[in-house]
Amino acid sequence: MLALLQDWMPVNGAAHGQALDEMSALVHWIMLVLFIGWGAYFAYTLFRFRAGANPRASYRGATSHFSQYVEISVAVVEVVLLVFFAIPAWASWVTPPADGEALEIRVTAEQFLWSVHYSGPDGVFGRTGLEMITPTNAIGLDRSDPNGVDDVISTNQLHLPVDRPVTLLLSSKDVIHGFALQQMRVKQDIIPGLMIPVHFTPILVTPEESEYPACAGDKTCWEIACAQLCGLGHYRMRGFYTVHEQADFDAWMAEQVAAVMPAPAVVEEPPADEEEQQSP
Repeated sequence: MLALLQDWMPVNGAAHGQALDEMSALVHWIMLVLFIGWGAYFAYTLFRFRAGANPRASYRGATSHFSQYVEISVAVVEVVLLVFFAIPAWASWVTPPADGEALEIRVTAEQFLWSVHYSGPDGVFGRTGLEMITPTNAIGLDRSDPNGVDDVISTNQLHLPVDRPVTLLLSSKDVIHGFALQQMRVKQDIIPGLMIPVHFTPILVTPEESEYPACAGDKTCWEIACAQLCGLGHYRMRGFYTVHEQADFDAWMAEQVAAVMPAPAVVEEPPADEEEQQSP
C-alpha cells in the first residue's frame, strides 16, 4: 500500500515524512477493509431483504447486537489510531529542537505573497514594526537596528540547508493562510496575531529540474502553496523553495548579505605633497 501511495504522492524530502506516509498507508488499509466489509454487508442486505423474499414488512427489526459490536470495533480502531499514532507523531513534530540547533526563519503571509526573513550571520532578527511597513518593506524591518543590518528578506523564495533542523516561524498580516510544503510533509494554518513555529529537517536536496526558475516551464517546482482560500487572488499566492547542500546555502546567504550590507566607508588619504607640507 505504501509503495502504491508513494507513486501518487510528492517525493518525501523530510526526516519525519516516512512516519507520516506509513501512517497514511495504515489508514488506507483500514479504510479498504471497511469499504469491503460495508460493501459486502450492503449487498447482503439488498439480497436478504428484497421484496420478493419479504412480501410483508417485518416490524420487529434486528434482534442481534452484531451491528453494535462492529460500531464499537470501528470506534476502538479510531481511538488506537489517534492515541498511539497521530498524537505521538504530532507531539514529535511540534516539539522544537534545542536552542541553537535549528535554523530559524520567519515567514510572513499576506494577500497574496510570502515574505521570508533570515536573521543573517549574527543569528538575531532585527526589530520590526507595523509603522515601518511600506511597499518596499513588507515586514517593516528596521535597518537602523544593529541586529537588522545583516538581515535578508526575500519574496516568495525560501532557501533551506539539507540535513539541518529548521524552525519556521509563521505569521500573517491579514487573513488565515495555509502554509504547505508538500515534499517536506508540512502543512500549517497561519492565524493573524499569532507566530506559529513549525519545525522539520530536510533530508533531500532539491533536484536540478525542480529548482526555480528553470522548473517553471515543466511545472516541476517545489512550491510554497497557500492551502486556505484567502481571497480573490488565492490562485496566484505561491512561492518556491529550494533545499541546498550546506556549502551552497552558505554561499547563497553570503551573497544575499553582501547585497544588503552597507558599503564600508572609504577613508581618503591626503596626497603625498600635503603630508610633506604638514610635517615640521
